[in-house]
Amino acid sequence: MTAIKKEHSAGGVILENGCLLLIMMRNLKGDKVWTFPKGHIEPGETPEAAAVREVAEETGWDCVITGPLFTANYSFMRGDTPVEKDVLWFLMRREGGDGVPKTPEEIVDMKWCSLEEADGILAYASDLEILDLLKKLP
Repeated sequence: MTAIKKEHSAGGVILENGCLLLIMMRNLKGDKVWTFPKGHIEPGETPEAAAVREVAEETGWDCVITGPLFTANYSFMRGDTPVEKDVLWFLMRREGGDGVPKTPEEIVDMKWCSLEEADGILAYASDLEILDLLKKLP
């Protein structure tokens, strides 16, 4: 039996004037999906530092965290290996940068969209849970 691999990631949700920044990536099957920027927490790195770093790498925007948002937990198979993953999500605000992804091989596209438009294109259950939380913000 294959041992379960545990993975820890962090990501950021940039919300400005009622619009979200989404990125398009390829999932494990190679399909294009709209989602929020996130990535693995490196050894010795805090979830907050990982979220800021990943957002900068994937979107080209330097951001600051304005608060914790959501923790997603899910499982999936990577080949024959079962993976249990948690993702700590943070709400962010842009402070600088050029909007040019530093990992263009990972990012297919990027766009700002309204919460309503995001509702129609986000596919992951955890992303839709985040969207529901955002809709309830003052």
